[in-house]
Amino acid sequence: MEVSFGRDRTPSRHPLTGHRSGRGTSLLNPRSAAGQVFLLQAVIVVLLVVAAVASLVLQAARDALRQGRRESLVAAQSFASAPGVVRALRGPDPTVVLQPKAEAARKKAGLDFVIALNTKGIRYTYPYPQEIGKKFVGNIKPALEGHTVIEQAGGPPLPAGRGTDVQAVVPVTDAHGKVVGLVSAGLTVRNVSQLWMPQLPITLGVGAVALALATAGTMLVARRLRRQTLGMAPAELAQMYEHHDAVLHAVREGVLIIDADTRLLLVNEEAKRLLKLPADARGRLVRELGLPDGITRLLTSPDAVTDEVRRAEDRLLAVNKRPTFPQAVGGGSVVTLRDTTELVAVSGRAETARERLKLLYEAGVRIGTTLDVGRTAQELADVAAPQFADLVTVDLLDSVLRGWEPTAEGWRRLRRAAIGGEQQMMPVYPMGEVINFSMGTPQMRTLQQGRGVLEADLRQARGWQEQDPDRARKALKRGLHSLVTVPLQARGVPLGVANFYRRRNSPAYEPEDLSFAEELAARAAVAIDNARRFTREHAMAVTLQRSLLPRGQPEQDALEVAWRYLPAEAGVGGDWFDVIPLPCARVALVMGDVVGHGLHAAATMGRLRTAVHNFSTLDLPVDEVLGNLDDLVVRMDKEESTGEAAEGHEGEGVTGATCLYAIYDPVAGECTMARAGHPDPVVVCRDGTVTRPDVPASAPLGLGGYPFETAELRLPEGSQLVLYTDGLVENRSRDIDTGLDDLRRALQEAGGSAPQDTCQAVLDALKPAHPSDDIALMVARTRLFPPSRVGEWDVPSDPAVVPSVRARCREKLHEWGMEESGFTTELILSELVTNAIRYGSPPVRVRLLHGRSLICEVSDGSSTSPRLRRAATTDEGGRGLFLVAQFAQRWGTRYTTGGKVIWAEQALHDGASAASGHTPADVLLEQFGDLT
Repeated sequence: MEVSFGRDRTPSRHPLTGHRSGRGTSLLNPRSAAGQVFLLQAVIVVLLVVAAVASLVLQAARDALRQGRRESLVAAQSFASAPGVVRALRGPDPTVVLQPKAEAARKKAGLDFVIALNTKGIRYTYPYPQEIGKKFVGNIKPALEGHTVIEQAGGPPLPAGRGTDVQAVVPVTDAHGKVVGLVSAGLTVRNVSQLWMPQLPITLGVGAVALALATAGTMLVARRLRRQTLGMAPAELAQMYEHHDAVLHAVREGVLIIDADTRLLLVNEEAKRLLKLPADARGRLVRELGLPDGITRLLTSPDAVTDEVRRAEDRLLAVNKRPTFPQAVGGGSVVTLRDTTELVAVSGRAETARERLKLLYEAGVRIGTTLDVGRTAQELADVAAPQFADLVTVDLLDSVLRGWEPTAEGWRRLRRAAIGGEQQMMPVYPMGEVINFSMGTPQMRTLQQGRGVLEADLRQARGWQEQDPDRARKALKRGLHSLVTVPLQARGVPLGVANFYRRRNSPAYEPEDLSFAEELAARAAVAIDNARRFTREHAMAVTLQRSLLPRGQPEQDALEVAWRYLPAEAGVGGDWFDVIPLPCARVALVMGDVVGHGLHAAATMGRLRTAVHNFSTLDLPVDEVLGNLDDLVVRMDKEESTGEAAEGHEGEGVTGATCLYAIYDPVAGECTMARAGHPDPVVVCRDGTVTRPDVPASAPLGLGGYPFETAELRLPEGSQLVLYTDGLVENRSRDIDTGLDDLRRALQEAGGSAPQDTCQAVLDALKPAHPSDDIALMVARTRLFPPSRVGEWDVPSDPAVVPSVRARCREKLHEWGMEESGFTTELILSELVTNAIRYGSPPVRVRLLHGRSLICEVSDGSSTSPRLRRAATTDEGGRGLFLVAQFAQRWGTRYTTGGKVIWAEQALHDGASAASGHTPADVLLEQFGDLT
């Protein structure tokens, strides 16, 4: 035993010489502890030796028997399968043939007998000839059925003498599997003493060594005990224990001694009182004493502790823990407990104030991280729960959530914007629900008074209970008992209310808590109002931008188009796109991006989009459209940078824009495009192949003076042309190369999906969680005009061929089933051809297109453009274009590299052209009437 208390090592009280005399002779004294231990060890050694000898004998016998069975079986099977055995058994005298062979096999295998039998059990062979012809002793029935038999049996005398016979009986079968005889081989298991006798000296020697070691160990233990007790007698040890026990139970500090297995070895009365331990606590495991979890973990932990405060029911205990003496690994520990409840109560208020300041600082950091009203309200709820409240709800005016200016008329209709804490445990209004608070509720009172309302006991809060009696009853049943509700107001404008609840496990709110809740709500209200203002401005900018973007699909036959637009979270930008039908069934695709964000960028985008529409109306080539846009941006930049135009304006001047302009011709299947600083387009073929066509990169708009290069692509029918802005493929966490790779993979996975599905698949794959830039995406699937809907032919430069042109036109219209529009179309075509022959230059070519409308085109090699005018009454000509303008829905001139094309378009309704209400004859007569 080890004594961990102080010991008096003074030699005068405990002379070691007097106690150590005669100790060496007490080792073999049965009355001493050392002598008793020695005798016990000697008995154990003797028993182990006897057990070892018996085990050797039994093991030797088993091994001999097992070896005999194995050798007998092998010999019997070998002899039974030997050549000539079957023939000998069927011969006239088997003994003569088999007896010599059996004896030779017996001697060679070292067996006692090898016997050949017939199927009736009569021996043909035996070591002693006088035993031949007698009945075999043993069980041969299984062998006659084709099985092998191994058994122990007795029989006639054998050369080996007496002993246990182990014999194996195996059948001898012929080629047909018939048993023609039996063979038995065996031996006598000899005395096993010769197997274990050689090991007996070793066993006895080990026992002697063990006994010697036990003797030496006992002597060492005896000397150790004398050294540990300093030679004191048992009476002196008992007296010392009584003194220490008296001191242990007299001190006003709890003391516990715990061993390495966390078992309580010693506990004084003060520790029992502080921890309320049962009377039988000593000797039990600490985890079985029913102590609080914190105390239990501390007592069972191997770590040392210094003045650590833990709660034990209504007390706060300062705990100290140290390893026992001597300090060995896993040697237990000594624990002291001191009651500090009163000290903690005195310092509790200071700690509470410190926690409140810490919580206010945390609120300043965590609330208002975004400019989203709902998320800011949720941040307030998450900060307050569970540090200040068990349940927090935030209710805001509907107008605040929408970004509008709050008014007093909307106070009674608040929407649940955030819930924090134990919302699953409480029957509260769900998120998003509109709550109509009555006039007597704390929420309405705090809005009217402009200061917080404290309901320390909700059981007495009549107004709160009358708002929803059933919900209030359930909340009280689940432990909700105290409420502080404070207004959320910023700049003197109420935005909503914040409600802080506590359950039965938390103390009721006090007036100090009300002041803290008001301070916390005031800080959160400023962040919520900032988010509200941003929401309003963002909604205005988004509304403006969406009003400037296309709202519907224009009617056209060339492309199947789908688009998506997503504004940035921090403010809308200047991304825009457009689909513009052009003459001759062509379509222009536009994708652009104005540098910057906000209302100014959106307004600039609107001006550029309008300009693109105007330039497209002129049917200019793509490079000229971008050149005119570049000039416009330069002029806008100068306007914004001079005078007072930029003062107080969001965004000082226009810093530039990018644009991609493409024209697709469905008749030729060609697409001509140019890009000014814009990302490359992407083409998805019908087989799913994704390519980026080589469109030369030109300078962004606004630099001025730089040319724009064009590229012509041939797009097979069903191909998809994908246009986008850089917000789709580039952001803070992804460079543009990675974004383009992601876009290619997304388009490959989308395959040949419809444009709508392709847009959605691309956005699902590439859209960031919080976009910092606008995203515009357009997918256009190409169509080709069927050859059956196109009619074209060359026209000689001779006015005499005009009737033949009208005839061919009439034939084509008849082929298309459009006879009703024949007169109008022939009139328009003849006038256009006549003008081309008279005023143009060869070659002259006619083309008719039957699509959503009927289009007549006449091209020639001249660049002169016809001009519409009203002819005088006496003029012989000048009325041709006027007639064309009257009968066509629209007409115009388009310049090409080899001349010009004059076109006229007629709208179709049920297969007929939509001519005016007058008949052609009436219109002709009106041209010659009196204009007055």
